[in-house]
Amino acid sequence: MSFPTLLRATVFGLGAWVLSSASQAAGLLTPSDGSLPPLSIRDHRVEVIIEDGYATTTVEQVFHNPHARDLEAHYSFPVPEKGAVGEFTLWIDGNPVVGEVLEKQRARQIYEDEKTAGRDAGITEQDAYRTFDIFVSPVRANTDTRIKLVYVQPAHVDTGIGRYVYPLEEGGVDEVKLAFWTANEAVTGTFSFDLRLRSSYPVDAVRMPGLPGAIVTQVSDGEWHIQLTSNAANGPAPANAEPQPALAAPATASAFPASAGTPAYQLDKDLVVYWRHRAGLPGSVDLVTHKPSAEGRGTFMLSVTPGEDLKPISEGRDWVFVLDISGSMSGKYATLADGVQRALKKLRPEDRFRIVVFDNRANELTGGFVTATAEHVTHYSVAVANIGPGGGTDLYDGLKLGLKSLDPDRSSGIVLVTDGVANVGETAQKKFIELIRQKDVRLFTLVMGNSANRPLLETLTRESGGFAISVSNSDDIVGQLLTATAKLTHAALHGVNVTIDGIKTADVLPQTISSLYRGQQLVMFGHYWGDGMADVTLVGKVSGEHKQYHTRFAFPAFSTSNPEIERLWAFASIEELNQQTADFGEKPDIRQAVVDIATEHGLVTDYTSMLVVSDEIFAKHGIERSNRARVANEQAARQQRAQAPVQSRRVDTQQPMYNGTRATHGGGRFGPLALLMLLPLLWLARLPALKA
Repeated sequence: MSFPTLLRATVFGLGAWVLSSASQAAGLLTPSDGSLPPLSIRDHRVEVIIEDGYATTTVEQVFHNPHARDLEAHYSFPVPEKGAVGEFTLWIDGNPVVGEVLEKQRARQIYEDEKTAGRDAGITEQDAYRTFDIFVSPVRANTDTRIKLVYVQPAHVDTGIGRYVYPLEEGGVDEVKLAFWTANEAVTGTFSFDLRLRSSYPVDAVRMPGLPGAIVTQVSDGEWHIQLTSNAANGPAPANAEPQPALAAPATASAFPASAGTPAYQLDKDLVVYWRHRAGLPGSVDLVTHKPSAEGRGTFMLSVTPGEDLKPISEGRDWVFVLDISGSMSGKYATLADGVQRALKKLRPEDRFRIVVFDNRANELTGGFVTATAEHVTHYSVAVANIGPGGGTDLYDGLKLGLKSLDPDRSSGIVLVTDGVANVGETAQKKFIELIRQKDVRLFTLVMGNSANRPLLETLTRESGGFAISVSNSDDIVGQLLTATAKLTHAALHGVNVTIDGIKTADVLPQTISSLYRGQQLVMFGHYWGDGMADVTLVGKVSGEHKQYHTRFAFPAFSTSNPEIERLWAFASIEELNQQTADFGEKPDIRQAVVDIATEHGLVTDYTSMLVVSDEIFAKHGIERSNRARVANEQAARQQRAQAPVQSRRVDTQQPMYNGTRATHGGGRFGPLALLMLLPLLWLARLPALKA
């Protein structure tokens, strides 16, 4: 079969799978049996501010009840990657009331009591790694109810490319939820998405793939603005700005076509934004701090962007593709199969590969390693494309089979593509860790879709010294190519460790760094006391050779511009505690530690929820309004930053940690011809470098 024929057949078959797959998007949930009349989402407005190191997302929604009886609203959306929900506001009697974080059971009991009494109340809960669920009661008959949700998350840059995802595709991994609920994801009034990028480093281009209606405006070297607006009556509404040159976006999708009688938007596709730093920027160390008192404790976020000094790898290697073909992958399998085909086509003749697939059980398509000849690549591309996903997920069995028959005399890498929702066979995280430790092999994981079991998958890749990449169905192929391509061809820095001397620090996260690949940033959080000069040293090994990088800079005695990083530290700390629970089982002291950190810093977790009731009910239950004070402080800081020029966070200018420039993908625009030339590299780009 010729390649064009194969490609047409593959696209046709995979397209049919995508169209027939069942999944749930963000939206209002109503019981599938029709026992309650549905509510609607009248307005959905999103504002995003991306600053050096982190992003703040504000979501405002108006729910409408067209019926003659009061109803409860249940809104569900995917947990953003490393997103920390710190504000939930409900308008009661026309006034905004900010929620407070309580232990989960207590928050739910108070909410139910207020619901039964017919008084206004709201609660935000987290369903593990899957979804955030918002309940509001009552939405009064024939009226609207307004809510606001704010979350913060790190905003890393990889090989000069930044990426932000506003998650809307639920992922389809919770079968019980899918069976019970029907989601209404239509926005009936107005939808808007407004993103402002403020970078202290020059940004060459910004793009929002698949949405030609988005207006991208360059304000200055480091400031960009994206606007996307649609309303039900008039369709996409023009913004008061002229489009500026940006990277070309393929016309594969558009904003939901709004016209009379149709919704303004459907909340069923992720919104993805990419930005690209200017080529030739230096390797650097950036520091963001919050220290409201010179005598007290401060919080820091330290970002290390390495200079280019990792050498290319040229020898032949072995690849093992371990592919999830379970039922939960139905809406994502098109991306998986297409990517495998592209990856195989880019292997070199001296490379070998195996393909393992798993659902209820694992099976090997290749029957051992095969050479990457054109004949083998075509044959196994068709074999992968012809598989119909279905059944359960025996992830353990798939990994176990993938680890067999590795050749100790050749460099090997395992590429795991899954949503990680193991529900057949062994499911304990501890057993997965024991399995991956049996072999000296790098595991590179593509985490497919929202609601994937990121905690498990990221733990496994970290244990092996590999890394994980999240992939959305709405991701731009070129964008993902640019963020991962250099990982394939260059050595990595392993056994990484960072020390900070000269100033007192504690609670530094992550506790284990493992490896750094070409172009990756290292981001650390921690606490510090005092002020003054500190010596920061980063060490690791490349192919057994010791490497050391050093710089010296000052920590400030007083800093109040970025209070949000306290929540980011708390989230990173809770992640570490949750990993201990997943590895060794739940223990009362770890659970209590999560509750204590979450309540102090106002975060929604598996063990805490954010409750909104009237001020009188807060007072009745003796609930301190600590999160209200924290939210007010963060809002004031954001307003001050917005009115000031973008501030440089670089601290190693006097003594640079790196001599060279950052690893980048190079400059230049991407016209249609260049785009077509880059497409076949997709999954080769997503395969990072093997162990050095």
